[in-house]
Amino acid sequence: MKSTTHIAHLLHQLRWDELDPAHLRNLVKIARDEDLAGLGRATPPATPGDPTTTLTPGVHKAARARLVARRDCIVCGLPLLPLILEAYLENDTRNGRTGGAFHLKDGDHAAKGETIAELEGTASVLLSAERVLLNFLQKLTGVATHTGAYAAKLQGSATRLLDTRKTTPGWRMLEKYAVATGGGWNHRLGLFDRIMLKDNHLAAGSAASGDRLTALVRHAREVRPDLPVECEVDAFDQIRPVLDAGADVILLDNFAPADLRGALAYINGCAWTEISGGITLDTLPSIARLGADFVSTGTVTHQAAWVDIGLDWVE
Repeated sequence: MKSTTHIAHLLHQLRWDELDPAHLRNLVKIARDEDLAGLGRATPPATPGDPTTTLTPGVHKAARARLVARRDCIVCGLPLLPLILEAYLENDTRNGRTGGAFHLKDGDHAAKGETIAELEGTASVLLSAERVLLNFLQKLTGVATHTGAYAAKLQGSATRLLDTRKTTPGWRMLEKYAVATGGGWNHRLGLFDRIMLKDNHLAAGSAASGDRLTALVRHAREVRPDLPVECEVDAFDQIRPVLDAGADVILLDNFAPADLRGALAYINGCAWTEISGGITLDTLPSIARLGADFVSTGTVTHQAAWVDIGLDWVE
């Protein structure tokens, strides 16, 4: 039967406390400096800053604003808000303060028109930080909401929705956290935390079938017993050699719907099973009925539309 040795690797949903605060602060400062100092241009502006806000009357006063959902969504990214306001406060020579109150938490459903959070601070900080703050929140809420729609199609089954490494460079952990927030589960976080023998690895090693395939998978298990070993197969005759080698996970890639049932019956619980390729909202209910352990798709990240969230001025 399938091994439980690496179950913590295979059944994982990234939590906020597993993210590196230093990395998050760096991402925030990059976004801030793109806006204020033209970061990324070969020639920075002669006079950095936010002249529009500087010239606006009353920007030295305390102000309040609300973050409001413009559509139904699954909220994600709220713990970033203090880090963003903190980064803009560093540039505020008046040394004001920022704060606020969350009405919801990450993973909560927000209805259209619902207040997600209230923010307080110097008007200049709130005005300058508005776009970057919304960019982070809208993007991550978009991933969580999109993931939630996919995960809902699997409700009532034992099949879990997995993400992939098809993520925005630099945003890997944030996007995978958003997937988990939306009800999905995380596949490997990077190349470092799983042996995953895909079709090109098999081709490069001249080990796409038979004894050579068995030997490659077995070698991977022997060399890195600390990691789960997954092998992608795209033909039925590859399954037996992979099973004989004791792979933890067998990825059934782009199998025709009619062939998936037979492949899963043949594996018969002797390895964890993952279905991938051509996954859509329409196909998920039928896949859920097959009884695979996982279904993976990159669409939860690379096809997720941003969710419209507004920052409405209170005073």
